[in-house]
Amino acid sequence: MVNWNLDIINSTPEFRKADGFDNPDVDAIYIKNEMYQGKQTEVFAWFGLPKLAAGQKCPAMILLHGGGGGAFIEWVKIWNARGYAAIAIDQCGDAPEYPCDIADGPHSRQPNGGPAGWDASFNTTNEPITEQWVYHAISAALRCHGLLANHPSIDSSRIGVTGISWGGYMTSLFAGVDTKLACAVPVYGCGFLGVNSVWNSHTFPSLPADDVKRWLELWDPSVYLPNAKCPICWVSGSNDFAYPMDSLTASANLPKSPKTLSIRVELPHSHPEGWAPKEIYKFIDSHLASGKPMPQVLNSGYNDKEIWLTYNTAIPVKYAELNYTRATGYLPDRKYNKLPAAIDTENGTVKIDLPPLTTAAYLNLFDEDDCVVSGDVMVLK
Repeated sequence: MVNWNLDIINSTPEFRKADGFDNPDVDAIYIKNEMYQGKQTEVFAWFGLPKLAAGQKCPAMILLHGGGGGAFIEWVKIWNARGYAAIAIDQCGDAPEYPCDIADGPHSRQPNGGPAGWDASFNTTNEPITEQWVYHAISAALRCHGLLANHPSIDSSRIGVTGISWGGYMTSLFAGVDTKLACAVPVYGCGFLGVNSVWNSHTFPSLPADDVKRWLELWDPSVYLPNAKCPICWVSGSNDFAYPMDSLTASANLPKSPKTLSIRVELPHSHPEGWAPKEIYKFIDSHLASGKPMPQVLNSGYNDKEIWLTYNTAIPVKYAELNYTRATGYLPDRKYNKLPAAIDTENGTVKIDLPPLTTAAYLNLFDEDDCVVSGDVMVLK
């Protein structure tokens, strides 16, 4: 486990305007980050505020992109329109090639961007910790928290984080590092990459075993999640190719803080589709903006014959369904079927017999806004 300098949050980081990125609604900046190979690094970011009345303070979000992505101005504007300040950073040393309001605008490597990210980080485990990508990416996220928390228009007690894919991985890790976060929503990403993940089957076998072991000990979110203090909502799909549901459920069960699972059948995996789910916004509004709460699963379980869950009856549930598969093999490759499940609204229970030959299953609850809350995923032997 790595010890980050959490004092970073207590002050505004050094930053400068990013020339050539003038936008009437959002500021482009470079934030000074860690040293790398003896040189100062900078992180590109888009930062925006909503329209506020004089003296008004707003909540804020840190936005962490996934593989192939960058700092998306569109993502910042989505949150600004909802009344939030937001900052989207480029976690891999890139910057947009020109101002762009769409999610897939081109971006290019910067000379002072620091270590290469994503899969490239697997090959640097023998470097000093402070020279490795995850250390730099988390340090940058901490500096973003500091920038938001010390801004006069932002309520420092109402700052959350969300991220997509590799950014969901990073959000999972960050939630266990930054104990001042008010809430977190990892999308797709989770921990236990060495147990079940796309890298466990396609990448790790080609690397020296000691290097994989060290990377997982340093950077797998499962190492840090037991320290998380904020409520976390895990948003994903039944067939996510990178972060299977068993690893997602195991990750969600590590923190002592309240958990919410939201697993839709065959949720697509991309940046725009990763920030689209309504559950993200309802969950965050409920913690940062006095919004309505999502249904709360209290417990879930199964035996050879049936699967069940209990939920908090104070929050209405209008529908429940069983998602199940009879297929075998890699969990993300299995096709899932749906069956309606009876709800005992008085006792707050959902129970249904498992179809014959079921190999994996979980229950979904739907609230009045059609937001999904899931029970734990049961992988049957």
